Amino acid sequence: MDAVLKKVQELALLHDKLDPKTIKEKNIKLGLRNEDGTGVFVGITSKGQVIGYEKVDRGDGIEKVNPVPGKLYYCGYDVDDLVCEKEREGRFGYEETVYLLLTGELPDKHDMKAFSQLLDRKRSLPAEVKQMILSRPPHDDQMGALHTIVSSMHVFDKHPNSTDMNDVTRQCIDLIAKFPTIISYNYIATTMEKKSLAKLKDPLPNLSTAENFLYLLSGKMPDKATAELFDTMLIFHAEHGGGNNSTFSTRCVSSSGANTYMAICAGIGSLSGHLHGGANEAVIRMMKDIKAKVKDWEDDNELACYLELILDKKTGDKSGKIYGLGHAVYTVSDPRAVFLEAKAGDLAHAAGREKEFELYKRIARLAPSIVKTKKGKVVCTNVDFYSGFVYRCMGIPRELFTPIFAMARVAGWAAHRIEEIIQGRIIRPSYVTSLKGKKNYIALAKR
Repeated sequence: MDAVLKKVQELALLHDKLDPKTIKEKNIKLGLRNEDGTGVFVGITSKGQVIGYEKVDRGDGIEKVNPVPGKLYYCGYDVDDLVCEKEREGRFGYEETVYLLLTGELPDKHDMKAFSQLLDRKRSLPAEVKQMILSRPPHDDQMGALHTIVSSMHVFDKHPNSTDMNDVTRQCIDLIAKFPTIISYNYIATTMEKKSLAKLKDPLPNLSTAENFLYLLSGKMPDKATAELFDTMLIFHAEHGGGNNSTFSTRCVSSSGANTYMAICAGIGSLSGHLHGGANEAVIRMMKDIKAKVKDWEDDNELACYLELILDKKTGDKSGKIYGLGHAVYTVSDPRAVFLEAKAGDLAHAAGREKEFELYKRIARLAPSIVKTKKGKVVCTNVDFYSGFVYRCMGIPRELFTPIFAMARVAGWAAHRIEEIIQGRIIRPSYVTSLKGKKNYIALAKR
C-alpha cells in the first residue's frame, strides 16, 4: 500500500506543477489576483468594503497601485465609527453589527431590542446536539468539531434544504445565535474527565453574545472591560468583503443552491486553513520562538537581525514569513490592528504581560521597513498579529482562536449567503488546460 501511495504522490507532483511560462502566456490570474497583487473583480456586494490602496493613472493609460491607510466599511459604515460609538454609549455592539450586515441598515431602538431578544431565544442547543458533542471521541480539532456539529444541525430543521428567503433568514440567524454555544461546548467537552450534560451550562438570558460566550467558557460572568473588548473583536472579525477565502467559499457553495448548513460549513472548512483563520495561532508560535532565541528584546538591532533571518528562511519554521505581517488588501495599515495596539496595553498590564506587549509593538515598528528593504513591498501588521495576544491575556486557550474567528465571521457568511441567493447565478470560473494536446489511449495489457 505504501508503494502505491508513494507512486500516486510522485505522479501528482510530476503532472500538477505549474509552468510559469504558461501562466504568463495565458494571462492566468492565479488565486484570482491581478499581476499587481490586487484582487480580480468577480462579483458585487453591499456588505463589506476593504480599502488598502488606490489606483491612479500614471498618464500613459496604465494604472499604478498606491498604498493608502486601511479602511473597513460594513454596508457603507466605517467600522471605526461603529466601535467608537458603542464605546461612547457604554454598550455592546456585535448584535447591532449582525443586524446591519443582514439588512444593510442600522437598527432603531425597537428593532435592536427585538433582534437581540431573538438571538437570546435561539442560543440554546437541543439535548441531542449536546449529547452528540459529548459523544465525540477525544480530539483537539476545534474547527473540525464545529464543522461536524453545524453540518448536523440540518437534522433538527423541518425545511433544511429550502432556499426560500424566510427559511434561509431563519437558518442564518439561528446559526449566528448558536455558534458561541457550540464552540464553548466543544471545547469544554475536551476538558472533561467524565462527560456530563450537567457541566454544559445553559446560556443566560439578557446577555450580549460576548458576555454569554465568556460565561459559557469559564462558568462565571466576565468583567465588563474584558467583555467589551471581546465584543469589539467580534465586530472587527464579523465581515471582510466577499473576496476573503471563507466568504467566497460560502458564496460559491450558496450559488449552487446548496442549503444553509452546507454553505456555512464551506466557510468553516476554508477558515480552518493555516493561511486564513490559523494566522493568529502562527503568530503565537512565532513569538514563542522569538522570545526563546532573541536574548535582548529591547535591542532593535538584535531583533531586526532575527527578523531578517526569518525572512531568509534561516530560522523559525523556515517559511520565510513574519506571521501577522502583510495582507491581501491592506498596505499602510490595518484599522483593526491599529485599534488593538492602542487598546491592548491596559489588558497587557492587567495580565502582567507588559514586556511581551512591548516586544509585539517593537516588531510591528521594525518589520515593515525590513520587508520593504528586502522585498520592495509595503506591508503592515494585520489584525492577526495582535488578536492571539489579546485572547491569551483574556485567558482564552489557543485552540479557540480560530473558532472565535468563525463565531464572529458567521455573521458575514450569513449576509453574503443571503445576498448570493438573491443575486442568483452559479459561480463557474474557467481553468486553462496545462496539457499540450490529446493523448492516445494504450490498452492495459500493453502498458
